Amino acid sequence: MNINRKEIDKRRTFAIISHPDAGKTTLTEKLLLFGGAIHQAGAVKARKAQRYARSDWMAIEKERGISITTSVMKFNYGGVEINLLDTPGHQDFSEDTYRVLTAVDSALMVIDNARGVEPQTEKLMEVCRMRNIPIITFINKLDAEGMAPLDVISDIEDKLQIECSPLSWPIGMGKRFKGVYNFYKKELHLFKPGRKTDIREGIVIKDLSDLKLDEIIGSQADELREDIELIEGAADPFEPDHYLKGNQTPVFFGSAINNFGVKELLDTLVEMAPSPGPRAALTREVSPYEKSFSGFVFKIQANMNPAHRDRIAFIRICSGKFTKGMKAFQNRTGKDVQFSNATIFMAQGRENVAEAYPGDIIGIYNHGTIRIGDTFTEKEPLKFCGIPNFSPEFFKKVILKNPLKAKHLRKGLIQLAEEGVVQVFRPVVGNDYLLGAVGILQFDVTMERLRSEYGVDAVYESVNYKVSRWIECDDPGKMEAFEKKNRTNIALDAEGAKAYLTTSEWQLGYCIEQWPEIKFNKTREISDNDRNLLS
Repeated sequence: MNINRKEIDKRRTFAIISHPDAGKTTLTEKLLLFGGAIHQAGAVKARKAQRYARSDWMAIEKERGISITTSVMKFNYGGVEINLLDTPGHQDFSEDTYRVLTAVDSALMVIDNARGVEPQTEKLMEVCRMRNIPIITFINKLDAEGMAPLDVISDIEDKLQIECSPLSWPIGMGKRFKGVYNFYKKELHLFKPGRKTDIREGIVIKDLSDLKLDEIIGSQADELREDIELIEGAADPFEPDHYLKGNQTPVFFGSAINNFGVKELLDTLVEMAPSPGPRAALTREVSPYEKSFSGFVFKIQANMNPAHRDRIAFIRICSGKFTKGMKAFQNRTGKDVQFSNATIFMAQGRENVAEAYPGDIIGIYNHGTIRIGDTFTEKEPLKFCGIPNFSPEFFKKVILKNPLKAKHLRKGLIQLAEEGVVQVFRPVVGNDYLLGAVGILQFDVTMERLRSEYGVDAVYESVNYKVSRWIECDDPGKMEAFEKKNRTNIALDAEGAKAYLTTSEWQLGYCIEQWPEIKFNKTREISDNDRNLLS
């Protein structure tokens, strides 16, 4: 047996995904509270709250009360090592979430009880389905009036095309909400709302026929008994194999802000969610139990500590064991990199890590030599698959107010492009920087971060481009002819890949008809052969 097997099997690495305002960041903090990782949750409801969400550390996140970056948090619960990734809910930052989903083994989907399934949730579900990621569902905000539980489940099944199996059931909602019944453990947790940062165990009832239940919740006791009898007879039974294949989702009800149902959710996640599994590389599948170390970079974050102007590369370990000070082979550059000061994360808090195993997320200080998609191994030339760039849907031109800050602008754009905050293009004609994004808010974040982190005062203005595709061709002559004919529409992205930018979908379609030999790609997998052309 591999000596690391015990460590690997007790790890759970999952992302929390949801539509904006479903309560994802609040749930994240309550999971951390139950795990003992923090002692007081933040409030993200109001801009002027005394404490912001612990996992939302960037200034602009605090101002707007939204999550726009992915936070990585590690904690221990019940003897299990949990790596939790809180992803951006806002659709304008979906690229970051898509990349995070390449680094996890399962996902926790949060649904607003009043709104049901929303458009961003459907998009995220598509990505999970592409990767067959197992999903646990938490229906949140039962402390407010919303849809009937069966209606929410029906909405999930209809819109997301996934079978639902309730593992908990709410007692009422809004002012009548009294707690949750745990199907899995056949017990009932009754709660009384208290201070929202408290963790309350409440009253546990093991038998629904217990008259104590009637004393506490009155007529709702009989309603609950009827509901449970109906669900046990009609709902799809939970089947672990179907869940692990991504065909069925266990469903929990609760209220994250009041801690209702959170412990049941966490207990089940620890028990049922998969431990680290094999990862696909271009040449073969990599088992987590292999002795040789391997991992890949799925995220880079600059200036997590603005005082030190640092850049952290987030690495998902796929096999072997990480040890402090070890050297790893960076496949893109062909060089050895020493991991001397690796860290683990608790939101903006960090600790040096002496060892880590498959499933763990570690941070490596990056001096501009590490990029998203980079693979690290002991020596084998591996390349892990499926870390994408998405073609931008919006474009802006950067206007620098102070020409003396040109070097600072270039440095800031290089680093923000490495993070995936925004895509940067240089047209082959002219000297402008073009920003490409999948959401408008990305431009505001880019300008704010250029100002606050790099001292660059810049604005953006509109350009005519509306559509982009990366281009490639097996025939060099045809590619040369295409570039010559469309020179004013060709730009290079930050890694030197060629892109065709145009004004409309119609114009793109016409160009595709005229040049059938050219491949127009909506996504581009980040390659080990990329080279940064901005520097």
